[in-house]
Amino acid sequence: MQTPHFSQSDLEDSINNLSTNLCDVSTDEQLKFFQNSLISLSNLQAGDPEVSDMNLIQKAIDELVQSFLLFKQYRDTRKVTIFGSSRTELSNPNYGLTVETAKQLVATGMLVITGAGPGIMEAGNKGAGEGNSFGLHIILPFEQKPNVYISESEKMIPYNYFFTRKLIFVKESDAFVLFPGGFGTQDEAFEVLTLMQTGRCSPRPFIIVNHDKSTYWDEWTSYVKKHLLDRGYISDEDINLFKQLSTPAEVTEYINHFYSTYHSIRYIENTACIRLNRSISASLLAEINNQFSHLVTSGEFQLSDNACFEKEQLLFPDKQRLLFNFNHKSYGGLITLINFINDRS
Repeated sequence: MQTPHFSQSDLEDSINNLSTNLCDVSTDEQLKFFQNSLISLSNLQAGDPEVSDMNLIQKAIDELVQSFLLFKQYRDTRKVTIFGSSRTELSNPNYGLTVETAKQLVATGMLVITGAGPGIMEAGNKGAGEGNSFGLHIILPFEQKPNVYISESEKMIPYNYFFTRKLIFVKESDAFVLFPGGFGTQDEAFEVLTLMQTGRCSPRPFIIVNHDKSTYWDEWTSYVKKHLLDRGYISDEDINLFKQLSTPAEVTEYINHFYSTYHSIRYIENTACIRLNRSISASLLAEINNQFSHLVTSGEFQLSDNACFEKEQLLFPDKQRLLFNFNHKSYGGLITLINFINDRS
């Protein structure tokens, strides 16, 4: 039987009718999402996709959906991703350092996210304690299975694809703590730094730490400065994207301090809108305008409330806003600004 031909207009009308009947939604945005998703899948089908393409899309969607549904109920809790080698032995001092770091993070009300494997990942889940961590497990034909501290948890998610797993690490984390590791750890480190450098993820603590007899991160930092900074491949401000610390107490204090006055940020057209947990004074605002004018393309830093933009009116109504026309390139400088505000308020 020959498949009937539908015009684009007919297709969109059919999808609109179908989505209206099937989608029990409360907002126009949800209905639009449902319709646009059906249109995208219909366009794919019209292009006679290969089986491998359909499998990739289906698995990726499934992995994202299960991730979003799991993390949705924990969005109001700060979460810290711990990266590091799957090959770190129990006897390695970095293992114990990771256990204690995770333990102290949880003690201050945060949750931990790991890659669910052995080594540093296992130490992170172990230190966090039952129910206080997530495991984003990558399915591999060798090397790792979910560790015993997360394998039976409802907070453990299996992934076929590294790219969906990495997306969830970044989307759901409020901070990153990196212990020594191999290719995977370096890949995660440089990808997150690239996302922060280019503004594709919001500013957040990115902490590197190892035991006191190790020079791993000292040598890594030396490489970054000598071969990237000194050759002009990154800017001076990019060094501010990461912080080297030594102890679990320092890690925990730094993350909590980062979110002491600073809450979050969003960009609305050319304006950066920083939400603040506590109000800042007129004198501090004057200091900010004096010391951070290089971040602004025009105008100056201004204070406002949630009525500053229509999109902000229903979000965090109790929080003051710091607004400025951001140059969208000095993201290391943005970290410095956040630290400045936290230190002086």
